[in-house]
Amino acid sequence: MAALLERLADRSYEILIEPGRAIVGNAGLLITKVQYLKHNQDKNFAVVDAAMNDLMRPALYDAWQEIIPVDEKADAEEQFYDVVGPICETGDFLGKGRALSLQSGDLLAIRSAGAYGFTMSSNYNSRPRVAEIMVDGDREQIVRRRESIEELFAHESLLAD
Repeated sequence: MAALLERLADRSYEILIEPGRAIVGNAGLLITKVQYLKHNQDKNFAVVDAAMNDLMRPALYDAWQEIIPVDEKADAEEQFYDVVGPICETGDFLGKGRALSLQSGDLLAIRSAGAYGFTMSSNYNSRPRVAEIMVDGDREQIVRRRESIEELFAHESLLAD
């Protein structure tokens, strides 16, 4: 900011800065669990419990979100995986061709999801939106709890006779 103000010192511009996405986007993680691994002749798939409704950017415009294991495994063999959700749609992926050492049950962190996770999430395929947890140092707090199936259907009604 100091460098910008120095350069504009003699001018009367109004400067508006919106740092939210740059700060919040990189601060957020989507944590997901590997449900199972699927291998065929051409590809390896890591099917996780998160889906395109939780993080739309990869499905919408093939955005690259770094995917890292929560716990590193020194003895597991690294392979290239497409990290996919359980919705069974062509666009239900969180990352393609990622070099990872995985086993079923592993946790993965999808980085830079802060400004794009809940804001762009939906209840597609009747999936409740995930909880949001704020972490500050060694403290954590649920700032938005996970939705329940009952809440998803609470405003629906049957046709009257």
